[in-house]
Amino acid sequence: MEPISDYQALVQTQARLLREGRGLANGGYAPCKRSPIPDDAPKALIFSPHPDDECIIAGLALRLLKQASFNVMNVAVTQGSNQSRQAARMEELVAACHYLGFGLIAMGKRGLEGVHCQRRQADPESWEQDVQAIVGVLRSQSPKVIFFPHAKDWNSTHIGVHWLLMDALKHWEQRDQVVVVLTEYWGAMADPNLMVASSEDDVIEMVTGTSFHVGEVTRNPFHLLQPAWMMDNLRRGSELVGGQGMSAPDMSYATLYRVCRWQDEGLSPLWAGGQMLDLTDNPLSLLRLE
Repeated sequence: MEPISDYQALVQTQARLLREGRGLANGGYAPCKRSPIPDDAPKALIFSPHPDDECIIAGLALRLLKQASFNVMNVAVTQGSNQSRQAARMEELVAACHYLGFGLIAMGKRGLEGVHCQRRQADPESWEQDVQAIVGVLRSQSPKVIFFPHAKDWNSTHIGVHWLLMDALKHWEQRDQVVVVLTEYWGAMADPNLMVASSEDDVIEMVTGTSFHVGEVTRNPFHLLQPAWMMDNLRRGSELVGGQGMSAPDMSYATLYRVCRWQDEGLSPLWAGGQMLDLTDNPLSLLRLE
């Protein structure tokens, strides 16, 4: 049978690899080889709405760890809303962070509960207790960079974590000294200002790390689609970050972010327009951390 077009093999191979990926082992891999982290290394904190987010949005965090010897720490804001799965999700998270070389800060035995805007409005007293818990983490760790979701990341807990951090930043004395990196996953940002390239090795580590979250990827094998998502980020970022009508840069995988600093009681972009961090760029220079 004659091929439909020259793209037949491309499409069929991608579909075949996705099917075959369902049979791969989830988790259980030896930790990534990392250089020792200096005791005085600057810190980057990933405030993760759920266990698994630390692996999915890790493109820039991994580069800070590998290229700039940052101490990257995942703050497990929640352990999911399914209480029967919370203990298992924490075990999976410990293994995933150990694999990637990330530190881990747990917010209590089961994580924070009810992190969503409805509770923020309906029960401001208990919400403020959670805000102060996050302030405590910021004060104790004094990070140079923090990651958390943007305000329209669709999932109610992702949005809740955004406002939890925004409220906490108002109380933190060093808020104007930290680089704030807004992330996306469930809801795409309309205004990202940074596209970060990831090497094939980095993407392998991110996908493998996500696979440690066995219960979640068994329910929905989103780790198998992670490379495709990062390819689509390249499509979007080429014009959303680069400018309408711009050509795509020479990247295969990318993650989109909005990078800000606290200014005048809110977040302002760190630079005008968009920036692209290719595989040879120094992330510290771009983030103005040198």
